[in-house]
Amino acid sequence: MLDRLFAARRAPGASWDELCDATGTPVVRAVIGGARADRAGHAFAIGYTAALEALTGETRAAFCVTEDGGNHPRAIATRLVDGRVTGTKRWATLADRAAHLLVVARDGTDEAGRPRLRVVRVVRDAPGVTLDSSAAAFVPEIAHARVTLDGAAGEVLPGDGYADYVKPFRTVEDIHVHAALVGYWFGAARQRGFARGLLERLAMTAAALVALGAEDARSPATHVALGGALAAGAALVAELEAAWTSAPDEEWERWQRDRAILRVAGTPRAERLARAWDALTG
Repeated sequence: MLDRLFAARRAPGASWDELCDATGTPVVRAVIGGARADRAGHAFAIGYTAALEALTGETRAAFCVTEDGGNHPRAIATRLVDGRVTGTKRWATLADRAAHLLVVARDGTDEAGRPRLRVVRVVRDAPGVTLDSSAAAFVPEIAHARVTLDGAAGEVLPGDGYADYVKPFRTVEDIHVHAALVGYWFGAARQRGFARGLLERLAMTAAALVALGAEDARSPATHVALGGALAAGAALVAELEAAWTSAPDEEWERWQRDRAILRVAGTPRAERLARAWDALTG
């Protein structure tokens, strides 16, 4: 991976799907694709799709989990009845570009009265599916969609929707999206001739995230190591920005707009890390 990272060349103007590398594991492709990107939004899209592929094997999918009440199992009101899904999802990332929607739906309750969740693969253009797309103030290249399903037919994926998909995806997404962002920072720093020490630490962090991509996303030890990798990345961003601010350009302006992406899900991430430490030391 590291030889490919140093050999990667940026491709200004290319769309995020054009930047996706064709070989290697999803997390390796996230790093290399990010290194070729000229904006954080494209790196995010590369990392997000790589994460879904790593978890589900789907290469052109959107994960549809969150509803108006949130993404906790008890907040999921979307129903699965006789192989058909009815409900509404909000903030489905890249749903407009997906071939399939991976919809989390309630399939009755278990013996303890808790919602039983399943993931249903639905063709994006299937009858009964409506998308209303929008973009955020940052990374506007990445569309999100409100997805309405009215008896849409789909295929139920094996396993428990929460334990096997929703819960581990939070970790898998962090690994792959940050791998792509570290690749992006490496590409930006190298193009501008920033200090070799910064490039060395970015390469090291990319290698650490690739290694984490092979670990069990459910393991508390993985969460603790990921916390260290994300902290190292945050320190590198500060160093990158200190060098970049002396010679701002169009890409710098985009990064200042888009850097808010680093704050997304910060509270759940901190809570996950605290639970992981409790599990390891309790």
